[in-house]
Amino acid sequence: MAIDHVGAGRTGRRDAILRAAADLFAARGFHGVSIEELGRAVGTSGPALYRHFPGKEALLAAMLLDISERLAADGAAHVAAAHSPEDALDRLLRGHIAFALGEPALITVHDRELGNVPEPQRRRVRRLQRGYVEQWVDVLARLRPGVSAEELRAAVHATFGLLNSTPHSAGRLPSGRMADLLLAMGRAALLASARPGG
Repeated sequence: MAIDHVGAGRTGRRDAILRAAADLFAARGFHGVSIEELGRAVGTSGPALYRHFPGKEALLAAMLLDISERLAADGAAHVAAAHSPEDALDRLLRGHIAFALGEPALITVHDRELGNVPEPQRRRVRRLQRGYVEQWVDVLARLRPGVSAEELRAAVHATFGLLNSTPHSAGRLPSGRMADLLLAMGRAALLASARPGG
């Protein structure tokens, strides 16, 4: 039992470091935050962080890998639990909206700092993200037969841009109202039909 408690403590500390780092990186940029500042943010020394991460780049990589893995796993679970393509789309949208409203700092860090992740981990993040996009494309293909995969993929990426706007828009409305607005706009964007030449 003691081993489990130690493991839980390490996991809790690691998660606290990742949360604090996301907030600091979002506010001041990856290069604008020192390891000492990261340590202070979680009530420890900078060098103590090396027990959890070998360096700042590894911490950033873990942060972006964690969220990419979580989105991919949650997306698969949403699709598996759905009883229809419409339900699957609704679950995917609600899941992503919950992430976007709950983790705006992570969205900012990903947009600005992915280039600072070491190449092997960056490739893995990109691979996970492509898989997540394809989950959405597969659902949309059942709702919009006859539309090319390229168009569906473009619609998914455009919708992610809309949903991931929360670092700029969150807080302007109560979270429930904002979630409803994003859900309606996300559905409309994904199901919109492009007019030839329009």
